[in-house]
Amino acid sequence: MALTLLLLSDGYEDVRELLPELPMTPFALRQAPLKSTVPQDLIALHPDLLLIDATGDFDAAEDATRKMALAWEIGLPPLIVIVDSSTLSRFRFETGADDFLLTTASADEISARFALAARRAGQGDEATVLKVGDLTVNPDNYQVYVHGKPLDLTYKEFELLKFLAQRPGRVCDRDLLLREVWGYDYYGGTRTVDVHVRRLRAKLGPEHEALIETIRNVGYRLVPRPRDR
Repeated sequence: MALTLLLLSDGYEDVRELLPELPMTPFALRQAPLKSTVPQDLIALHPDLLLIDATGDFDAAEDATRKMALAWEIGLPPLIVIVDSSTLSRFRFETGADDFLLTTASADEISARFALAARRAGQGDEATVLKVGDLTVNPDNYQVYVHGKPLDLTYKEFELLKFLAQRPGRVCDRDLLLREVWGYDYYGGTRTVDVHVRRLRAKLGPEHEALIETIRNVGYRLVPRPRDR
């Protein structure tokens, strides 16, 4: 599945103008303004990697990086800052970036850094065991354990839980879940998502049902541990 790259830039409308060696695949590309985009805007866009253009207005890029990195409640994807030879010396990880890329990076370096960032976030093509708090999801054998006890899930319940577990802490709206778990050809409404979440919570039990957190009027996210009530 192609990774969705979202570029925040006021100077470029195409990420390939900024990263000329960006491979043609496997990326879906989107762009949004650097200065006016807020973390909440990213919920509907749901990017897998967030790129911030720091080749022009570096101060604005630094402010955007810090603003995005501090938005813990949104559960943002890995954040990569793109710099050039004139701004590289000003880049600091302290702003909250996960990585940086030079505009002159080769196709191999871009692919490697994107793949590393995606793996750190629980994405990518490798079917690895997913662990979120007391929850363990194994995509290889369709087994799910909560605090060491196996759960008996239907196929769709498993796929829904796996999708959330691949994006721990990230808000997934109902339309996204319906599209990715049930598919484009499914004619049911988003109420289907609510019903399956309710069933999942029942199977997780009273001690762990709050692992699936409701984001009012938006959707759901999987959290390592419930918030204090």
